[in-house]
Amino acid sequence: MKKIELHLHLEGAAPPSFIRALAAEKHVDLSGIFDARGHYAYRDFDEFLRVYEAATSVLQTPQDFARLLGEVLERSAEQGVIYTEIFVSPEFCGGADLVAWRDYLAAMTEIAEQMRGQGIDSRGIVTAIRHFGPERAKKSALCAAEVAGGWIAGFGMGGAEAVGAATDYAWSFDCAREAGLGLTCHAGEWGGPESIRQALDLGVSRIGHGVRAIEDPALVRDLAARGTVLEICPGSNIALGIWSDWPAHPIAKLMDAGVRVTVSTDDPPFFHTTMRHEYNRLADAFGWGEEEFAQINRWAIDAAFCDETTAERLRKEFP
Repeated sequence: MKKIELHLHLEGAAPPSFIRALAAEKHVDLSGIFDARGHYAYRDFDEFLRVYEAATSVLQTPQDFARLLGEVLERSAEQGVIYTEIFVSPEFCGGADLVAWRDYLAAMTEIAEQMRGQGIDSRGIVTAIRHFGPERAKKSALCAAEVAGGWIAGFGMGGAEAVGAATDYAWSFDCAREAGLGLTCHAGEWGGPESIRQALDLGVSRIGHGVRAIEDPALVRDLAARGTVLEICPGSNIALGIWSDWPAHPIAKLMDAGVRVTVSTDDPPFFHTTMRHEYNRLADAFGWGEEEFAQINRWAIDAAFCDETTAERLRKEFP
């Protein structure tokens, strides 16, 4: 079936084969980040971040990012995705220098427009990296604000959730809000319910992951009452050991409690997943069928940071 995805990191979606080929072109040795089968190799979340940033290091030019975006969108389309929102960080695109960032964005926007003609629409969400600190986050927010209104439709924050408090980054979220961008924040993945509450204090309409809300019934009720949308990535949570297996994952309990949930892949090659795989495993674990999947896609459209004309077109796919 057709699918909407709201939580996909551009660099984290880079297939290992793409990164290896790019490293070979640039004569960069990245052999230490792959296992014997050629997959990304890491043992825990801290090492995952190290491998992620090492892989990203070979993406050095606007053309590199444009090629990657084309590859990622093509693979998403093969999974039935018709609209996706992609996290991209100016930190990795010219060191958050505004002039350089505009060049990177122009190259990516051109590819996004080409792929729209091939049946997959997309928007970019500028992402501050939490463990780089609040001051560097401000540079990313300014990059987002300066280009708001085109392909860039949102602002968010990812990275190591244990670093500081989400509210330490309030200036950056205020800046993005004033520019008219949609707001989301990673929380409730490695941090517990309090991490989610801090993210809500930033005025976001969506939470990246948010699954640890299940530990606090009052928070679950609050999320349902607010209509806050959770960008849930079950395969990612299981691969990183936050939950042991699919039947144990709280996505169905959250949905039953009235929380608006969506399904995404996060960093698919790192977690050996695809959107089709996510849907199949959710169907197996919880007996979900066409009705449940149509509902999560309708919620995703309502929460998307795209313009209303695009949203109305997408809603016609999920009557």
